[in-house]
Amino acid sequence: MKNYILYLVLIVTANASLFAQNNQTQDSTATQNLDEVLVKAVRVKPNAPITHSNVSKEEIQKRNLGQDIPVLLNYLPSVVSSSDAGAGIGYTYLRVRGSDATRVNVTINGIPYNDSESQGTFWVNLGDFASSVESLQLQRGVGTSTNGSGAFGASLNILTDAVSKDPGGQIANSFGSFGTRKHSVKFTTGLIHDNFEFSGRLSKIYSDGYVDRAFTDLKSYYLQGNYVDDNTFVKAITFGGKEQTYQAWYGLSQNQLQEDRTQNPYTYDNETDNYWQDHYQLHWNETLNSNWATNIGLNYTRGKGYFEQFKDDRSAAAYNNLINDGSDVIVRRWLDNHFYVVNANGTYQKNGFELISGISYSDYTNDHYGEIIWGSDLADGTNIRDRYYLSISDKSDFSVFSKATFRLSGKIQAFVDLQGRFVAYTTTGLTSNRTPIDVDEKFNFFNPKLGFTYEINDNNSLYTSYARANKEPNRNDFESNAAEVKSETLNDFELGWRHQSSGFTLNANLYYMQYNNQLVLTGAIDNVGEYLRENVDKSYRLGLELDASVSLTENVSLNSNVAISKNKIQNLTINRDGMAQNMGDTNIAFSPDVISTHALEYVPNTKFRAALIGKYVGEQYMSNTDTEASKLDSYFVTDLNFSYALPIKTAFKSVVFTAMVNNLFNLEYVDRGYTYLDTWSGPTATEIQGYYPQATRNFLLGMTLIF
Repeated sequence: MKNYILYLVLIVTANASLFAQNNQTQDSTATQNLDEVLVKAVRVKPNAPITHSNVSKEEIQKRNLGQDIPVLLNYLPSVVSSSDAGAGIGYTYLRVRGSDATRVNVTINGIPYNDSESQGTFWVNLGDFASSVESLQLQRGVGTSTNGSGAFGASLNILTDAVSKDPGGQIANSFGSFGTRKHSVKFTTGLIHDNFEFSGRLSKIYSDGYVDRAFTDLKSYYLQGNYVDDNTFVKAITFGGKEQTYQAWYGLSQNQLQEDRTQNPYTYDNETDNYWQDHYQLHWNETLNSNWATNIGLNYTRGKGYFEQFKDDRSAAAYNNLINDGSDVIVRRWLDNHFYVVNANGTYQKNGFELISGISYSDYTNDHYGEIIWGSDLADGTNIRDRYYLSISDKSDFSVFSKATFRLSGKIQAFVDLQGRFVAYTTTGLTSNRTPIDVDEKFNFFNPKLGFTYEINDNNSLYTSYARANKEPNRNDFESNAAEVKSETLNDFELGWRHQSSGFTLNANLYYMQYNNQLVLTGAIDNVGEYLRENVDKSYRLGLELDASVSLTENVSLNSNVAISKNKIQNLTINRDGMAQNMGDTNIAFSPDVISTHALEYVPNTKFRAALIGKYVGEQYMSNTDTEASKLDSYFVTDLNFSYALPIKTAFKSVVFTAMVNNLFNLEYVDRGYTYLDTWSGPTATEIQGYYPQATRNFLLGMTLIF
């Protein structure tokens, strides 16, 4: 298989070189932002045949008052964000085109960030990380080849703070509803002797949460050192922090939602999640000459933590042989992991031809274990701190890719991208339910991509692309259905039009994502709030996305995006009430047919900005069975955002005041939940469903001192 992939890479490289030699155009070695070389292998250029959105540091800072990155990206096309505590801080979630976080590949400076086993992204471990982000690119669909887990809905690559030529810093403080507060300090030395720069950030974020007791306490840091000269760029980074979050993942029943939508079923004082994570990255980019450059990235991530749970005699019954009948118990469930990554790639460019080839290798080890830290009546031979389960996991991920961009003619540009990905996953021992788990699986994937861009004129271009992606099951899939779970395949077809003229831009694209053996969310959750999944034979997502910006006057602009989609499982068969039932074609869970955002922005001068933003999410189902009881209503939420920069002539260069009113019209809405309707028939609907209420009207106020 490896030889087959490498052979195809060589063929594409050779053919692309011939096209480049036959189409001599202007050399594309223009000067670029120095730090962008770190993400060049996973990002695409504006005219690439890949559907994407770019977000700059300036755009992020307009709303950066402590909420997590998924919430800050909520206004992008086809994006829906949510949070357990309801206020956008703590455990927050991102869905793109109906695909959840396990299907959105995330990289930081090209280093994979998704958890290797669950494949999810835990933003709670990146408190105030938005304050250290230089830019983001969200690629919808499969996108270009990236590092880490496969992109089945989107890929998000993050570039951290760029090198600063001048010394400076800032002190930022914000306060708001639900006891929310953020405090951060940033500094940079600027370039010392034109070669060295050191910078960093310390932050603390706290929020009581909209939901009772659902507090979040985040402490984080970011430090970097840079060395630059004419041909060399070295960037050393460390970032991480510590989080403590009170659990709110169980949600509310329908009755509880009507009684008091802020209540929390958990009442034990220390029903908390506690986790520490530290990242160390080293990047070295070398420009060999005007045509060749190389880049090496190294990463080590250390993570460890636990969540604590109180279980009464009924829910503690699973701990048989450890406690006596009728005993209550308090347990801690631990994760203890190490993650190593090596990325290496080389770039060749000349006369409009660009070739990037590289490899990525990662290894992840994780110990899952649980401890009993208290019991009202422990069984003989059971001691405090005894481990009642242990499983040890190891996952390696190796990928090799080659991607070429070249001219077929003066108006047509081609893009070819080939990737081979080879995954090995083993885990043995007992799960948290004290059932055996024994997995030893290997996956070999070939992921080709091909696209064309046709430049009609200076203002308009068309693009089309095909991309194939494959993805392995995650740990939960093996735990719940190890005997039958399969890897999945996605074929993604995109057709787009881009228009840009004075005062008006428009991006329109039509996509068709066809899945084989897609692992769709069933709507149910496990005993730690993770959604359960099952393979379905055939399914698809068909959609149209429109993203436009228009200047209405010299000071007023309108930015809008609309996504209309059809998301279907074909001939769904499920086991219900003890027998198989064919449900026909049904809607994929958590996939609204309409998502739109409209932002009216008023900028009279360089100091003041005001924006009124509306977000609409259409109705969606929590299960794949189209039952009315599992339907979530549509909602339209309006936010108001202000900022004012006051230049002063003291110790500071300026003071920036920022204000946000979220959910301006005080809407009571639910954007996420869970259900067991398609697998259980005994309990009533109110007993087998849970809902996550989001915050009603709330505000955040911030002041940033820049020096």
